[in-house]
Amino acid sequence: MTDENTTIVLQRYLDAMARDSPAEPLVRELLGRAVCRLRALSTNLLHRSYPRLMRPPLNLQPDEMVGAVVERLIKAMRGFRPQTVRQFFALVNQHMRWELNDLARRLDEQPRAVELQDGLIPAYEDSDSDLSPDGRRMLEAIDDLPDEEKEVFSLVRIQGLTQTEVAEVLGVSVKTVQRRLNRSLILLASRLDDLAPGVPPGAGKST
Repeated sequence: MTDENTTIVLQRYLDAMARDSPAEPLVRELLGRAVCRLRALSTNLLHRSYPRLMRPPLNLQPDEMVGAVVERLIKAMRGFRPQTVRQFFALVNQHMRWELNDLARRLDEQPRAVELQDGLIPAYEDSDSDLSPDGRRMLEAIDDLPDEEKEVFSLVRIQGLTQTEVAEVLGVSVKTVQRRLNRSLILLASRLDDLAPGVPPGAGKST
């Protein structure tokens, strides 16, 4: 399924689900058509935010992640039927983060002896998240963006939609998408200016 028709095809499935058709077969078909997008998003999130989950002892791979998220979505969509592609992608993003956070939490709760088996696997001192302090700051900065800017940033930079697709999903012009994305980048750059390459550690932090 190409980028140009992704949103159109997904919307057709969502429209069919809103009618009296059997729901679960349509949900499975919908997720099957979206699997390439789900795999790309899983790969992106794992590499950017949860790389430790891809190392021993979990060795999590994107396809495994997609399988777990699909099962979550099937269960979630028994009680909640997204009516638009916009709502569908928001649901996908939510359940992917929940799945990754659950895996990271369970890994951190494992006995240290298991992590250190045969002395080959280093212990991790950090705690309920796979992120560094800077990584947590970045996620907090994204969460603090105004709603419109945060939604566009998430769809373009995290979920990997094209600006044209985002415009279709949100029902706005491509120029509006560009404007909101640029605004989000300016706000993030302002808040995270001390993380820019070449800036001494602590340079942008107030005392």
